[in-house]
Amino acid sequence: MRTIGQLIRDARAQKRYSRSKLEEITKIKTGFIEALEAEDWEKLPEYPVLQGFVRNISEALKLDQKNLSAVLRRDYPPKDLRINPKPDVATKFMWNPRLTFLLGIFVVSLMIIGYLTFQYVSFISPPKVSIDFPNEGQVVRKRELKVTGIVEKEAAVFVNNQPALVDGEGSFSATIEIFEGTEEIVIKAIKRSGRETIIKRKIKPELN
Repeated sequence: MRTIGQLIRDARAQKRYSRSKLEEITKIKTGFIEALEAEDWEKLPEYPVLQGFVRNISEALKLDQKNLSAVLRRDYPPKDLRINPKPDVATKFMWNPRLTFLLGIFVVSLMIIGYLTFQYVSFISPPKVSIDFPNEGQVVRKRELKVTGIVEKEAAVFVNNQPALVDGEGSFSATIEIFEGTEEIVIKAIKRSGRETIIKRKIKPELN
């Protein structure tokens, strides 16, 4: 039975992604990716953060997110937990309304900070784009080519500098004219922040 580290390492190797490439896609530091593949838990953050890492990695490597999360739950935390052989029972902890109030403030503050952090990271990160058609090396026999794909919501898309139509769900399409010398399709997605993602696809025109 393969572990979480083996699954990620094997999928990355199959995609021919270096750890640096996976960092570029997922925004997870190379050191964390390396530690996760080696299952070096002491160098990794807490379990809730690891769950986010696994979601991003499964999306980047096209792995089953539910299965990978289940494997993470199985493998983490390490089994050799330290147990205090002489627990201190002299002092009893007493819960009181003041602690409830302070805990409530802490939780709400943490949620606000987390939300603002998420919004900021989302704002400054490049838009996510996936291309449905054409494929790399696509043979094109017609002078018009319809380029389709999915982009992060509220991002504008241009195909060979021609604006594409983007619906409310993020699906986009653009029909461009192909000439004999056209060998590449350039898809550019731009967010309101100005951050952009560029994907290039080689094509092989065989026009009649």
